Amino acid sequence: KQYNRSEALLLNILPEEIAQELKLKGQVAAKQFQEVTVLFTDFVNFTGISETLSPQNLVSEVHLCYTEFDAIMERNHLEKIKTIGDAYLAVSGIPHANANHAYNAVKASQEIIEFIASRKKAGGLFDIRIGLNSGSVVAGIVGVKKFAYDIWGDTVNTAARMEQNSELGKINISGKTYELIKDKFHCIHRGKIQAKNKGEIDMYFVE
Repeated sequence: KQYNRSEALLLNILPEEIAQELKLKGQVAAKQFQEVTVLFTDFVNFTGISETLSPQNLVSEVHLCYTEFDAIMERNHLEKIKTIGDAYLAVSGIPHANANHAYNAVKASQEIIEFIASRKKAGGLFDIRIGLNSGSVVAGIVGVKKFAYDIWGDTVNTAARMEQNSELGKINISGKTYELIKDKFHCIHRGKIQAKNKGEIDMYFVE
């Protein structure tokens, strides 16, 4: 029983094959994934809203939202990587390659937008914006204390810029992601937009 509990905890923290590798070898080799889509969300005006709430109320609202996001990721085969304050990071196409990685990430994004809209009607506090970008990443575990499965690379940084350049209730995607999903979703070209340290990038809103 004790073993099952620690096993469940480990699998809550790491993808299954990563957990197995860690148990067998005591470490995990970093691995390159060529085709993934990275998803970033963050809450609009989080700091302003959080100043009007007690810490308990703030945490319980964030917990409620992230619990739903976790379920959405699972349904759409995305791997949640981490939360950083009010930002939520997940990736599609890891640890198993998936030809539908971009499609799945857009679907998950749409479900998040719908959830936040219905939550708002029920007294929820937050609006959200989302950014997606596709490309290659390196995934693995670094450090030995409180280790976490993480992703690195320019694809991740650009996804963060997509989110920063998104707007309330919108899914902002890069030209790279657009090319992969343009036949399946209606998108609006925003033109080339200046992204910090990245120059001008083609951006699209998914309708």
